[in-house]
Amino acid sequence: MNRADLSRRRFVGAFAGTAAGMTLPACDDGSPPSGAPTPFAPATVTGPPSPSGTPTGPRPLYLGTYTSVDGGGEGIGLAVYDPASGRITGSGTIGDVADPSYLAVHPDGRTLYAVNEREDGAVTAVRLSDRKVLGGAGTGGSSPCHLSVHPGGRYLLSADYGSGTVAVHRIEESGAVGERTALVTHSEPAPGPGQQGPHAHQFVTAPDGGHVLAVDLGTDTVYTYRLDERAGTLTEVARASARPGAGPRHLTFHPGGRFAYLANELDNTVTVCAYEPGSGRLRIGEAQPTGTGSGTSYPAQFVVTGDGRYAYLANRGHNSLTRYAVEADGARLRLLDTVPVGGDFPRHIALSPGGGLLFAANQRSGDVTVFHVDGDSGELRPAGEPFASPVAVCALPL
Repeated sequence: MNRADLSRRRFVGAFAGTAAGMTLPACDDGSPPSGAPTPFAPATVTGPPSPSGTPTGPRPLYLGTYTSVDGGGEGIGLAVYDPASGRITGSGTIGDVADPSYLAVHPDGRTLYAVNEREDGAVTAVRLSDRKVLGGAGTGGSSPCHLSVHPGGRYLLSADYGSGTVAVHRIEESGAVGERTALVTHSEPAPGPGQQGPHAHQFVTAPDGGHVLAVDLGTDTVYTYRLDERAGTLTEVARASARPGAGPRHLTFHPGGRFAYLANELDNTVTVCAYEPGSGRLRIGEAQPTGTGSGTSYPAQFVVTGDGRYAYLANRGHNSLTRYAVEADGARLRLLDTVPVGGDFPRHIALSPGGGLLFAANQRSGDVTVFHVDGDSGELRPAGEPFASPVAVCALPL
């Protein structure tokens, strides 16, 4: 078994026992909790914007998990959080969604999408007004681990880790997943050191809207495609090569749209990337430290504040969050510090709308930890006790 395989789902089987018995209360009738607000979508792929005021009242929080492992969840976890205190309260489960390990919301806030991370990969849509599962569609690959919605709201993008493929599905007016319009396998270049094949790990739209980028851990490559917004087809226009064995996992854009930050899972580094909106070309810079020492800590994901001043990195093996100052209009990251995440194996992190809170989904400890984000210094301060959630691998605050 290679290191990339270990860093994915098989980690769950070895450590899921710590989450056993941590369950959310079942939702009796599938209806929203009394007084629950209508969700709204984050405005960008980099992180939520900084609105003039912080949302008041309870806000929705959706939780991804694995349903096919011991101690796993029963579907998509439902909760609400207090934007002021960060306190999370469980409110049920959306069942009949298999292995929903990654979640995304439609730009209009009406539909939630989940991957079904299984050998026969699929994606599922859920209508949020009444939490009705609208069905799904096959991705054409195996073990999908990431999905996102194109800002135009007409296409769903997904990445299949197991098969090294990326797919595009049309989104129907109802929000349901429609026909698959594109499927591409990353057959070149050859797999990187220790890899047996391609492992597509992320598929996301660049801020210019015309290009979509696929990060492949197995080939150490970021592929840029042009998405035909009429036909839903993909045309490759550029490739960017990370250093061999880096294992690029997750790319996050700076709000300015000219730079992005790449988390390299296997060599414990990050890189600043320059992006050219006109051509879609990405240029990967020099490797930088994560602040976690020399051991492999499996960096998982970046988030960037809406004002573009700070970036945060989840370090799974080190169980920490690294804080960077973003300088030179996005062209430079300066490492500031690392703080304990308060859980075990932070798989996914997300900022709340307004950027006042940071949520970390901790896979092995089966919980979600929350931090207050200081708007001036970017410092993180724990916001109360962790919230128990079975095999927590994604936390999506709206």
